[in-house]
Order: sequence, then structure tokens, then C-alpha cells
Amino acid sequence: MGVVGVRVRVGYALGSVATGSFGTVPGLLLLPYLTDTLGIAAAAAGAIVLLPKALDVVLNPVAGRISDRHQSPQGPRRPFLLRGGLSLAACFALLFAVPDLDSKVFDAAWVLLAFVGCATAYAFFQVPYIAMPAEITDDYTERTRMMSWRVAVLTIAILISGGSAPAIRDAIGGRDGYRVMGLTVALLLAIGTFGAYYGTRGAPIGTTRETTGTLREQLRVVAQAADFRWLLTTLVLQALAIGSMLAGIDYLARYVLRNPGAATIGFVCVVGPALLVSPLWLAIGNKYGKKTGFLLASAVLGLGAIAVIPAQHVPTWCVYLATAIVGVGFTGVQVFPLAMLPDVTAVDAARSGIRRAGVFTGIWTAGETLGLALGPGLYALVLAAGGYVSSTNRDAVQPGSALTAIVLGMSVVPALLIAVSFFALRRYKLTAEEVLEAR
Repeated sequence: MGVVGVRVRVGYALGSVATGSFGTVPGLLLLPYLTDTLGIAAAAAGAIVLLPKALDVVLNPVAGRISDRHQSPQGPRRPFLLRGGLSLAACFALLFAVPDLDSKVFDAAWVLLAFVGCATAYAFFQVPYIAMPAEITDDYTERTRMMSWRVAVLTIAILISGGSAPAIRDAIGGRDGYRVMGLTVALLLAIGTFGAYYGTRGAPIGTTRETTGTLREQLRVVAQAADFRWLLTTLVLQALAIGSMLAGIDYLARYVLRNPGAATIGFVCVVGPALLVSPLWLAIGNKYGKKTGFLLASAVLGLGAIAVIPAQHVPTWCVYLATAIVGVGFTGVQVFPLAMLPDVTAVDAARSGIRRAGVFTGIWTAGETLGLALGPGLYALVLAAGGYVSSTNRDAVQPGSALTAIVLGMSVVPALLIAVSFFALRRYKLTAEEVLEAR
């Protein structure tokens, strides 16, 4: 249960092709799809994006509890990967395939139901997937190494899905562009599913006793874990900030930079730095500790958001530079919390002798999912407050107040959320020594 082989690291990391693609594309394109292709008002569109993800607040802990109690020669988590991942791929293909019936009510209902299906399937893939590292290895440094491999694959997946999705949509155009994009991303989801399922075959599964007690009792125990609470609070606030920034990229490109193709460039600027700085964040974490690295990454992310504020008044390359700074911080805030969560769950399991990593992870993913869903919803509210004009042909003339809202929603609002997250993260106290003592 110490250092794991390259095959397991790669196999586990491949699951990020699914999590990265689903975590990115809806946040990037679902809101514009609703407002600028289906013609649904911004406030209503924000609710459609939010409600299915809000369901995960209830569903994810249940999914974690079920995987905790599951008994299988493959371990408690792995069987759920295949079922949840393939169901997610099917639902995602339907999400952007609304039939042309010229009814906004039907369009909204289709997207809402398909997104509920996606959220449900994703819960039963993501929760067991994220719970696995605490049971694959008990080595403090190895978990960071596994997460760095995962974040490297996650970065590539986000670049491919987030960069190609707008390009495919724009190349074909209209609803057909979204349909083809949906099928392409569904294929990526299936690839990530098969990679994680077969790549982790033979990985250690741990020997901690089966969880006991009711779900309510388990949730109460998890809620009493102070380090987990502060880490989760930080995660939710930052997911909310990141969700708002991702939602704004397409609007910023079309209405502020006046170049629809800038959405792909801007997105690459956000995600691309990860290919270069992931080893740097890993080195910082190993030398100074995960918490210190997380604090530093959060600061860089906040500075990047602030740098976007003058986007209406500076050359385009300055906006790209600001989004690249966001990308450097974004990489770090992906690496460190994913490496710290297995420490928290493993320390709890070692001290209690009870397996409840699934419950921890269920609450964790519920918080992250809710934050990422609230981000576009919050951004939609900012657009609505600015008088944003929805349209079915993507060429509506926007008032000056809407242009200001487009920028503020992905700069000032995220920066404030990240600043608040600092206070929560500073309360996290778990050290490497405590993790090593619990082995």
C-alpha cells in the first residue's frame, strides 16, 4: 500500500478524461446554448444549469455510502466506474441534441431532464473514482504523485474537450454544431471510463473494515471532522469562482473581444499553463507542504481574476495574459485539494477502523459539483442584472451595462470568492506527520 506502479497511476489518471470533459464543457457551453441558441432568458437558463447539479448535494453522499457498503472482488469502488461512466456518456449525447420543435418550454424541459440524467450518472462515477486513492495507497507523498499524474491527464482532457467543443460548434453552426459537439464529448467520456476501469484492475483496495451505522450517523461523523470541513468550504468557494469564470469565457470572447474564436484561445490560456506548471506545484507541495502550496495557488488564481477587470479597455493579448495567470493558479488548486482529501479520509479510517471514504468523497463531490453549478448560475444572475439580451441567433446587440456585467462576473466576483476561501483554508491543520502516524 505504498508506491504504486506506473500502470495503476496511468489507469487511474485516465478517469480524468471523463471528469475533466464533463466538468468543463457544460460549464463552458451549456449556458450559451440555452441563452443564445435556444433563446431561453438568462435567469431561467441559470436555473436549468443549477437545479440538476443541486440534486447532487443529496445524491453524492448516497452514492458514496452505497460504494462504501459494496462488496466485490474488484473492491468497493471500481464496478461503479463502468456503469456510471457509460450512462454519463449516453446522457451527455442527448443533452445537446434537442429536437427542432420550435417550443422553448420543450427545449428547456429536454435540457433539464437530460442534465438530471448526466448529474445522476456522474455521481456514481465521480464519487467512487475520487474515493479510490485513499484505498490504493497509504503513502502521503504517493498520493500527491498520483494526483499530479491525474491533474496532468485532467489538463490534457480539459484542453481537448474545452478547446475543441467551441471550435466544433462554430465550424458546423447552429443546433447541428451542438449535436456533433455533444457526440464528440460523449466519446471522450467513454474513453475515460474504459481507461479508469481497466487501468485500475489489480490495484490495491485496502483492508479497512466495512462502514457501519446509518447514512445520517456517517454524515454526522464526517461533519465533525474539522479539517475536512475547512477543506470542503475552501473547495466550494473556489469551485463557485471557477464556475463563474468558465461560464464567462464564451460571452467575453463574443461581446467584449468581438471574436468568437477567442473563446478557444482564452480557454487554452486558462488550461494550457498546467502542462508546464504542474511539476512546479508538485515540487512546492513536496518542499513546503500541501497547505502552503494550496494557499499560494489560491493567491495566484485570485490575482489572475483581478487582472481580467480591465478587459474592456486593454489589448486582447493582455486579456490572454490575465487568463494565463488564472491558469497557473487553477492548476495548483486542482492538485492540492485532491491530494489532501485522501489524507483526511485515510487518517479517519486509520483512527476509527471504519471505511467511510465514500461518504467523505460523496460530500466532497457534492460540494464541488454544487459550486461549479452555482458558478454559471451566479454568472447568469450577473448577466440578468446587467440587462443581457438573450437571442436564438447569437447576434443580439448588448447594452453597455451587459458588457460590464460580462467582465465583472468573471473577474471581481470570483476574486472576492477566492479571497474569502483563504480564511477557511488557513483553518486546515492536518500535517504530514499526522498522516504518517496514522499509517
